[in-house]
Amino acid sequence: MVYPEQVAKVKSGYESWNEWRQANPDIRPDLRGSDLRGANLSRMNLSEANLSGANLSWTMLCGANLLGAVLRAADLRGADLSRANLLGAVLRGADLRGADLRGARLSGANLSEADLSWASLRSADLTEASLERVVLVRTDFENAVLSGCLVHGISAWDLNLQGAIQSDLVITRYNQPQVQVDNLQVAQFIYLLLNDQNVREVFEAITSKVVLIIGRFTTERKMFLEAIRDALRKRGRLPVFFAFEKPRTQATVETISTLARMCRFVIVDLTDAKSLLEELRSIVPNSPSVFVQPLLLGSQEEPGMWDFFRKFPWVLEPVRYTDQNAIIARLDEKVIAPAEAKVLPEKSQAASSK
Repeated sequence: MVYPEQVAKVKSGYESWNEWRQANPDIRPDLRGSDLRGANLSRMNLSEANLSGANLSWTMLCGANLLGAVLRAADLRGADLSRANLLGAVLRGADLRGADLRGARLSGANLSEADLSWASLRSADLTEASLERVVLVRTDFENAVLSGCLVHGISAWDLNLQGAIQSDLVITRYNQPQVQVDNLQVAQFIYLLLNDQNVREVFEAITSKVVLIIGRFTTERKMFLEAIRDALRKRGRLPVFFAFEKPRTQATVETISTLARMCRFVIVDLTDAKSLLEELRSIVPNSPSVFVQPLLLGSQEEPGMWDFFRKFPWVLEPVRYTDQNAIIARLDEKVIAPAEAKVLPEKSQAASSK
């Protein structure tokens, strides 16, 4: 329950409030839903306080001043902190899920271990704030300033970073040599690559062993693609099987483009596959590092649009085959070796240019 005397006490000034907190260390302040827009909360000890749903916003007429306030482990779920002055505030371990922090001033604030899931920080200034071990799920950082933040150990998923200024984000711990990146979502991935052997092995496997297989989802064609997949597995590859069953969508195009850029090379079955040419248009023209090895049943002609793809050097000549067993028997010679012959010089050239 909310205690009116606590609301009155918090509005009386930080000295009176902090003395009361010191004299009553076992009381967890309950200020939920309170309208504190006119209160000066600067330097107040609000640790573990329940401020869920409270109005702590700032307007031209009145606003809660939280400069240097201590809100360690406070409950601020759904609180209105829009345009609030939180410069240098301590929000370590605070629960800010769904909080409104639009336009808030958080420069130098300590938000380490806080939960900012579903919070809005549009146009907020987080310059040099500590975001170490923060949970960020569907957090809105549109047009926010994220310069010089400490971001070691963050968990970031489905963020809105449109228009956000991201620079000099420190991904290492305070006692380690600084490594900086300029993208919040990339930060945790880069750190894991540097420090987690398992992640490095997975990344190396993706770049050296994964082969994308594309084809039609009809029963006959699917059986053929599955046979190619099984043969690649026996050869130490990691096949990714993408068979088209439904009409083309934008999501399909984006998925196949992303998968292709992650793979060693692509095998595409052109047999009875006119619709696949549109998907190839999303991969081939703008992905010179993605080598494509087409397969085609010997009794069929090349698709009418194939001349468009033939002009790209990273598209190999179609390998014709008479039946499934014949192509699998010569998979190393006819499919893997020619693709690898193209990939290896490309990788070497890229490495030497760094």
